[in-house]
Amino acid sequence: MISSMLGPRPGRSRDFADRVDAGRRLARALTHLAGDDVVVLGLPRGGIPVAREVAQAIGAPLDVIIVRKLGAPWQPELAVGAIGEGGVRVVNRSVTAQLGLTDDEIGAVERRERAELARRVEVLRGGRPMLDLTGKTALIVDDGIATGATAEAACSVARAHGARRIVLAVPVASIAAVDALRAHADEVVSLATPADFAAVGQFYTDFSPVPDSAVQEILRSFGTDDRSEPEPVRIVSGDVALPGLLAIPGGASSLVIFAHGSGSSMRSPRNRWVAEQLNERGHATLRFDLLTEPEANDRRKVFDIDLLAGRLVTATDWASSHPSSRHLTPAYFGASTGAAAALAAAARVGAGVGAIVSRGGRPDLAADHLPSVRSPTLLIVGGADQEVLELNRMAAAQLRCVREVAVVPGAGHLFEEPGALDRVAGLAGEWFDRHVGGGRL
Repeated sequence: MISSMLGPRPGRSRDFADRVDAGRRLARALTHLAGDDVVVLGLPRGGIPVAREVAQAIGAPLDVIIVRKLGAPWQPELAVGAIGEGGVRVVNRSVTAQLGLTDDEIGAVERRERAELARRVEVLRGGRPMLDLTGKTALIVDDGIATGATAEAACSVARAHGARRIVLAVPVASIAAVDALRAHADEVVSLATPADFAAVGQFYTDFSPVPDSAVQEILRSFGTDDRSEPEPVRIVSGDVALPGLLAIPGGASSLVIFAHGSGSSMRSPRNRWVAEQLNERGHATLRFDLLTEPEANDRRKVFDIDLLAGRLVTATDWASSHPSSRHLTPAYFGASTGAAAALAAAARVGAGVGAIVSRGGRPDLAADHLPSVRSPTLLIVGGADQEVLELNRMAAAQLRCVREVAVVPGAGHLFEEPGALDRVAGLAGEWFDRHVGGGRL
């Protein structure tokens, strides 16, 4: 591996005004990467403002790469290793041996950090997967490196995600860390490697903490939103025309058709929000009303699962012939009675439905159809919705397909609690990613 280091030069206290200043100066040392197939990956949280300046300067996309340091149990700031997305784990065995740490002690620290890693992935990405690194140069950026454990884990994560080449770039780093990281990156760039390195903040005038909200805003403002505006459509079923909204992001390979429950419609803010989250993951969506307005006021039709399932099958057939969606693999997202309709429709369509997700559904209303469902099915239920949870568990026992029951702790039937609907969207997105081949072609 080739290591490039700008320096070493003596490190003067307060070398950088702030992270923006450091990022702009670092970008000037990385102009050789402009025009290459590069993805800039900032280490949260302090590395993100630096990475933004670099990405803007070289014209590359920006993402976050999330890792967690493993600290000694009695001295958390002392790194003994790090973990990252995709199950990556780095442990410095020489340090753990010097400290006399056992595998059980390290495991306890790792379990805590894994939970925090999962939380940060959800908070910072909001369910969006990491940008595709396959065959690309991963340019990993931080605001500085002390021990190098976190940067090492980031390099391992990028490799695991298919990066062809790893470049690690920082404004300042310790000499020991740079030397150690040569084994993990193809190129290491540090503007300063001072002999008197004590802490990264030593070299910044303003080294204020960077909150999660600032990271989210940078990623939102920098990224491109390729969700298309939903296209109004009409689906004719018998003698009725049902309105719908079709959204197809670029590169989509799947179409999630929404089956709304009683008292809901295609303009339900909850289902709209979930659909938008799926669009961001690269899944196309079709939200349409299973009933006309007059029919929606007829309780008999609201609970007529065969009628609802028939219209969902009609919508599936319509999508398979529509020019914009006929190449997409259909999948269903059902809520309440709509979940029963989705299961009954899938039993009719057969293997043509790639996957099903139910949110607070009533699968018991489709009991006669459950053994015939072949599509992988995820039943999401709120932990506080005890009656419906029991109904879903009984329904899962009758299914003969791949199936899971996912419980969102503390959530009620409508998932109105803070973070509950975020969790629903994340679970649904992961299920569709897994069973309909991922969002993008």
